[in-house]
Amino acid sequence: MSSSPVAGPAPTGPTSGTGTGATGRHAPDRPNGPGRRAPRIKPVSAGARRGPRRRVARYWPQYLAISPYYVIFTVFMLFPVLYTVFLAFQKWDGIGDMHFVGFQQFRFLWDDPVFWLSVRNTLVIWVLSTVPMLFMALVLAVLVNSTKRLTAFYRVALFIPSITSLVAIAIFFGAVFSNNFGLINAILRALHLSAVPWMSNEWTIKLVISALMTWQWTGYNAIIYLAGLQAIPSELYEAARMDGAGPVRIFRSITIPLLRPIILFTVVISTVTGLQSFTEPQVLFGSEAATNPNSGGPGQAGLTTLLYFYHQAFDNNDFGYGAAIVWAFFLLILLIVVVNWRLVQRKERRS
Repeated sequence: MSSSPVAGPAPTGPTSGTGTGATGRHAPDRPNGPGRRAPRIKPVSAGARRGPRRRVARYWPQYLAISPYYVIFTVFMLFPVLYTVFLAFQKWDGIGDMHFVGFQQFRFLWDDPVFWLSVRNTLVIWVLSTVPMLFMALVLAVLVNSTKRLTAFYRVALFIPSITSLVAIAIFFGAVFSNNFGLINAILRALHLSAVPWMSNEWTIKLVISALMTWQWTGYNAIIYLAGLQAIPSELYEAARMDGAGPVRIFRSITIPLLRPIILFTVVISTVTGLQSFTEPQVLFGSEAATNPNSGGPGQAGLTTLLYFYHQAFDNNDFGYGAAIVWAFFLLILLIVVVNWRLVQRKERRS
């Protein structure tokens, strides 16, 4: 008499022959015969662990080809920048021994009236140049974008001032705005008007430097705005015209909102470059170096912060104090950039 087989525990899990998976369907029967091997996890070999090293060794000609840039950047840019951090806490004339003074350089900087005068001059020149520059750049970009002829000529004409030598531009503006023999005053005298002391008055000095910076960078920003305008679909303008919107309404409701990211970019770039004005006052008032080196003109009206740094570091040979000026001014630029960024971003979120 044969006995009935004893039923064992039912297999469970999605891999069993009669079990169900996550979807509730019966999984197909999987034979486990002698011809089928169970999967094995291969151990990570030493060669696989050395994969990144082998890739570096494989592409060493490419890394060698781009290495000169990083070597030059490290030696002539990164190392000097990091070295100024160390130098800001030292007193050093460039030749003798260094003396650690801690935060004394920054304490003296805080009480230095000339430093704050240079910061005030820099901020005023930056505002007088950046605001009209970005406005005129946007207007020029809209005008060039609306024309259909000679667009290549206009682009080249707008870009030429930004690639012209800044020293040559400063010499030209110094000749045009000269008090005695300048072209502007000659025109004013021809019109029986009184001459303006462009290079000796506190505010006219700032206006001349601002006009120089505006002339140089307006075309550059206009090219950037022009690229942004050409990325706006023309269907939006056609739909607005069909709805009866005029040019001013289209400019305010379509052009400005869609150009906000580009406007933010130009504001940040103009802030960084505008606050670093050095060559303009240095060339315009370099003739006074015999009496008052790098003074920035009468009353130090054109003395910018970088010009004051140059005066302290390379005229007075006080490299530690010069490094402290640079780092304090860097923090100021960073603060202004962050404020500009938050203001533009807040307006964008509100709209």
